[in-house]
Amino acid sequence: MSVTPPPEPAGASAHTPTGAPVRSTAVVYCEANFGAIDGKTANGLVRHSEKYEILSVIDSEKSGLDAGVVLGDKPNGIPICADLADAIAAAGSVPEFFIFGMAPSSGMLSPVERLVVLDAISQGMSVVNGLHEFLNDDAEFAAAAAVHGVSILDVRRPRDKKDLRMFSGRIAGVTCPRIAVLGTDGAIGKRTTATILTQALNDHGIRAVLVGTGQTGLIQGARYGVALDAIPCQFCSGEMETAVVEAFEGEHPDVIIIEGQGALSHPAYLTSSFILRGSRPDAVILQHAPGRLQLGDFPDVPMPTAASEINLIQTFADTKVIGVTINHESLTDDEVTAAIAQYERELDIPATDALTRSPDRLVEMVCRAFPELEPRLADAAR
Repeated sequence: MSVTPPPEPAGASAHTPTGAPVRSTAVVYCEANFGAIDGKTANGLVRHSEKYEILSVIDSEKSGLDAGVVLGDKPNGIPICADLADAIAAAGSVPEFFIFGMAPSSGMLSPVERLVVLDAISQGMSVVNGLHEFLNDDAEFAAAAAVHGVSILDVRRPRDKKDLRMFSGRIAGVTCPRIAVLGTDGAIGKRTTATILTQALNDHGIRAVLVGTGQTGLIQGARYGVALDAIPCQFCSGEMETAVVEAFEGEHPDVIIIEGQGALSHPAYLTSSFILRGSRPDAVILQHAPGRLQLGDFPDVPMPTAASEINLIQTFADTKVIGVTINHESLTDDEVTAAIAQYERELDIPATDALTRSPDRLVEMVCRAFPELEPRLADAAR
């Protein structure tokens, strides 16, 4: 399904005089979680956002630090503020949007978080909510938004059941390569790698489009996609198929990149099965964290190996894993280099780290699997 953008703030124009889209100003709330697993929405928005200009992140435990540095990246000039008042003061005016930047496994607001969101509304800020709890259905939030003339965007809200699609087989008409970026755990970097890969392909002359499958990608600005974990399972494969078909028909790309969710082996987050069934990817890139010993939200469950996940994926679906990408958490740079060499030797497929190695390696990974794309590189080089 195509993604419906949030309403424009009052008085905002849709484009600059040169035709470039205007990004709405926003602060991201990520108290005590920025840079951690449950802060993945904030982490992602700080690294990439087409829709919002991120002015600051709210996390009192890291107040005063640069958001890029906290993520292990280069400084990016996005400050981390102690609270909402601090964020408004740093911006010099009230930002247009307040984005709830955490993704707890419960998908619900705590009592303290409710008060913070209500405070943002009272300041005149519209709210972007990626939780499973829909704030427009809450009488207190709905009334506050009406009083202060702001909007609430519940990103995960699916369409009415009567409008949801079941799998139809239309995916067979998508003739360009489809590559899904799957993983061995949740919050392991699948979306980040998919975003970097999509940009790298486009930079090299291979027209690529990203299909989002979770709330963070949709908030970042993915033009096609669906928050798959909020769809009744009867329709998940169909909605996934529809999103890919619409991306193909709307963009006529050379390749479609599909963001993964959870892991096929995961005991709780099973969305990967619908991604594999609905999008029927021609290839998979597997994201893995060698330094992670247990599943992120389930410390009693050991991590699968890259080899076991590859075997499961290729047994479950008619596809092939064409490469491994490393999440470098808890690893030194030398350990990342060693891990890349180990996986290439043991699995006989390319491996890299999308964040610490050149994105050219991702492009090479794709072109090795799909040599028909290589002429695009030559055309772009001319």
